[in-house]
Amino acid sequence: MRYVIILSLIILISCNNNRQTEITGFRGPDRSGIYNEPGLFDSWPEVGPEEIFFTDSIGEGYGSPVIVDELIYVTGTRDSTAILFCIDMTGHHVWQLELGKEWIKNYPGSRSTPTIAGDLLYVGSGYGNLYCIDLETRSISWSKNMESDFNGILPMFGHSESPVVLDEKVFWTAGGKVHNVVVLNRFTGALIWSAPGYGERSAYNQPSVITLASGRSIFVTFTAYHLLGLDTDTGELLWSHLQDNTSPSERKKGIGDTHANPVLFENNNLYYAAGDGNCGVKLSINSEGTKISEVWRNTHFDSYMGGIIKSGDYLYGSGTRTPRLKSVHAETGIITDSLSIGSGVVIATDSMIYYYSQKGMMHLVSYNEGILEPVSAFRIARGTREHFSHPLIHKGVLYVRRGNALCGYRI
Repeated sequence: MRYVIILSLIILISCNNNRQTEITGFRGPDRSGIYNEPGLFDSWPEVGPEEIFFTDSIGEGYGSPVIVDELIYVTGTRDSTAILFCIDMTGHHVWQLELGKEWIKNYPGSRSTPTIAGDLLYVGSGYGNLYCIDLETRSISWSKNMESDFNGILPMFGHSESPVVLDEKVFWTAGGKVHNVVVLNRFTGALIWSAPGYGERSAYNQPSVITLASGRSIFVTFTAYHLLGLDTDTGELLWSHLQDNTSPSERKKGIGDTHANPVLFENNNLYYAAGDGNCGVKLSINSEGTKISEVWRNTHFDSYMGGIIKSGDYLYGSGTRTPRLKSVHAETGIITDSLSIGSGVVIATDSMIYYYSQKGMMHLVSYNEGILEPVSAFRIARGTREHFSHPLIHKGVLYVRRGNALCGYRI
């Protein structure tokens, strides 16, 4: 009987250790921008959907909120201090935590969208601080600074990364000559490995971890002039993709180094849109994850920071030089349709695109096999500063952050 009890305990402990920690963060599952929300309205009234949530006391910033256990977490800046806010679904502020100095130069305000893994929240600041917050104690568990801890170089518009978590690791593009990309123990902040990459500053990118059929996991991020693929276990640089639109002699802060969009990965193919780099690109990755080949490039698919989505055989995203919502055939790279509704952020469900233009219009667009049809639109009038933040959808509500305001619309 004693051996049965011991065996049962071993099995229980093993199951608990192997249980996957749920991770919530930027742009939903896998940073894809696709939200699994059935039963939403297929059109809106002319004045827009009903506003059922509003707060204008989250400080200035551009980072999106995340929602876990019916609590909203978002960062903002007050009096040059970064603050993490926890808000309930009625708009009541449950608690807040001062994190430290926040970016007050160009485009002042917070930039990072939190990543939540279990009871721990990870978020960055424009000055490159990475914070681990214990949500139970509502306190800073540990923090690191990209400049003082890793000799990182700040980009022109402030560090803007949303952390990536995988198992016991948290990834951070520090931008140093030696410690270019670092992986820390997410519970203690201890350094697990660092990689020199090309010694370039960070590029405002929202990085991703992709997993091949072989089981190999690769951390994918942009630095100023390269897309990097690093083995998540060792930090080995497996491959890179040069952003060759800016010659070495022209490279300096603010020139050709803004690559904010996360990549998309499917069936050993990687897609990205880097408007300040190679623009729209499809890469094929070999089965070992050690080599890439460029399949196509489209310089008109040139989103800077609005994200892209993939549905079926098509990609959708914003143009910058020609400010339109565009669809691109994923196999050929050819633009199949576009709408003249400005540059903006794109997220979607399985049948509708929600497009937040930089002019403040929220558009509802149907999409099917690359064909775009405008359905409804309304103006986001509340809030301050630019319309840059990525919206999110949660339980039938569209949440939109603009500066100091966060609104929720029943959709």
